[in-house]
Amino acid sequence: MAIIASIALLVTEHRSHRLDPLRATTSFLIDPLKYLVDLPTTLIEKTVGSISSYATLKQENDRLRQEQFIDKTRLLKFDALEKENIHLRALLENSFKLGEQVLVAELLSINMAPYENIVVVNKGTRFGVHPKQPVLDANGVVGQVFRSLPLSSEIMLITDPNHAIPVQVNRNGLLTIAVGSGQLNRLNLPFLSNNADIRPGDLLITSGLGGTFPPGYPVGIVDDFTPMSDKPFANITATPKSMLDRNRELLIVWSNSTPIPLDRPQTSKEKVTETHPNE
Repeated sequence: MAIIASIALLVTEHRSHRLDPLRATTSFLIDPLKYLVDLPTTLIEKTVGSISSYATLKQENDRLRQEQFIDKTRLLKFDALEKENIHLRALLENSFKLGEQVLVAELLSINMAPYENIVVVNKGTRFGVHPKQPVLDANGVVGQVFRSLPLSSEIMLITDPNHAIPVQVNRNGLLTIAVGSGQLNRLNLPFLSNNADIRPGDLLITSGLGGTFPPGYPVGIVDDFTPMSDKPFANITATPKSMLDRNRELLIVWSNSTPIPLDRPQTSKEKVTETHPNE
């Protein structure tokens, strides 16, 4: 009977449209059943898709976070390299202005003893470095070679209490001596009288006296002048022009015109000749 009814309905639908209202009415009952049958499959597919999308997004987020961290680290390195490049360029420009043979040395260590301002660089006698050579940075005088070893050298900074450098006031040529205070940001000028022609803001340069430092190198800026009524000398301090607490590279200078061989160790006779070129 079911088969006969099905065949009759198929023939009737094929020959006329009388069953269309019945089909439309029946669809209201049958379509929800279709959706209910498909619902578990749809829910499973959507759940799996959501979980897969979440896992993919999480992996992508982790990857992007790692890339961002790496890029930030690289940017920090690039910033340091840019600053180092600017510093080396300034050193190079300064060496051309000097018109003398120079050697770039890299800082290795700092002597941490109280009131001793001594640093160690990576150039020594193997490169022709010898004691009493002037040492500069891109801004001014740093100090002089204190001790030279085959692979390194010790540099006494101008602020060391045992260091004294002959200077003159650039404004009027007044001669005096700048003595280290033990502090990286201060020099003392203890040998000028209370009526000396010097004032804050004056530039101090090397005078060339003493034979160690050629004339004309910037040394410091006078920042305080206090006359002492009960003493013969005024209290005068200056700030070094060089960046003593920030340098990574320094310039070691030869003040004579004789080229220094950089591919072999020097003999003691050659060192004495360079140290005392007039002897």
